Amino acid sequence: MELRQLGRTDLKVSSLCLGTMTFGEQNTQKEGYLQMDYALDQGINFFDTAELYAIPPKPETRGRTEEIIGNWMQARKSRDDVIIATKVTGRSGMNWFREDGSLTQVNRAQIMEAIDGSLKRLKTDYIDLYQIHWPDRTVSQFGANPVIFRHKEPAAEENAIGEILHVMQELVDAGKIRHLGLSNESTWGTMRFLQESEKGNGPRVVSIQNAYSLLNRTYEVNMAEMSMREDVGLLAYSALAQGFLTGKYLDGATPPGARKTLFKRQERYTTPGADAAIRGYLKVARDFNWDISQLCIAFATTRSFTTSTILGATNLDQLKADIAAHDMGIDEELEKAIDAVHFLHTNPCP
Repeated sequence: MELRQLGRTDLKVSSLCLGTMTFGEQNTQKEGYLQMDYALDQGINFFDTAELYAIPPKPETRGRTEEIIGNWMQARKSRDDVIIATKVTGRSGMNWFREDGSLTQVNRAQIMEAIDGSLKRLKTDYIDLYQIHWPDRTVSQFGANPVIFRHKEPAAEENAIGEILHVMQELVDAGKIRHLGLSNESTWGTMRFLQESEKGNGPRVVSIQNAYSLLNRTYEVNMAEMSMREDVGLLAYSALAQGFLTGKYLDGATPPGARKTLFKRQERYTTPGADAAIRGYLKVARDFNWDISQLCIAFATTRSFTTSTILGATNLDQLKADIAAHDMGIDEELEKAIDAVHFLHTNPCP
């Protein structure tokens, strides 16, 4: 498994990262243990989680994923073997994360409460990469690079980026976190974080975790150049577009046990142009004799701006197939075939 530099830090993370948001909802603790054991054995040293998880977010499962990872690290005595990334919840209408029932936002009190909760559940003294799950700002949509701008009025009590960074520096100084990352951010937001840190106001952002797939290549507009020039690599999530790119949901199909069937919250991948694009990429995979899941993962992982691609599997067979894509390359002919579909069906699911 290739190891890649995390930003300008001395950490090297595996080119594939184990996503864990199904632990505690679709996957039991025992199943989570099996995934983590296998991933570590295959050379994956990078696990991603969040105080929000399991998904979908709800009061009874919040923090459960971190608890499962913490139990595993304690049982396996494996804390030193893994680089742990977790997240503080961004601004939202959810009121079950904070003890006083406050709606979430990224202010000092909530960050402090969130980090202590994550440390306790993960049974560790420090977090390697602490990420802001999505902006404290009100943004035009959940994704970082929307193709349609929707005007949003700023929140009345918006927390300044400089103030957020000051709190994160407190956590670094206290030894609770090693590095700071962003998630679901824009180019403007990322650059503002970088500018503030360059003025000496807090830690430098080392990564950004955004959606990136064959159905959503919006990261390549502005964000990719920022990643390359500023050494803020992409941690790509939803490389399989939450399973839609496998074709299992085509023509309105609802396979038993699948995420769309269980939770009915995948509107992002049911846009008018999605099915045509999916069929186009499935044809590319057939023409080149590729497994479609491995094609999607290899595509994300081989981008020069990608630090690591986050895998999300609900069973061990899926995880084994996904990890097998780690050393697969995209040659020029295959790249052209992928781009041909992209030009016809550009970013139908941003």
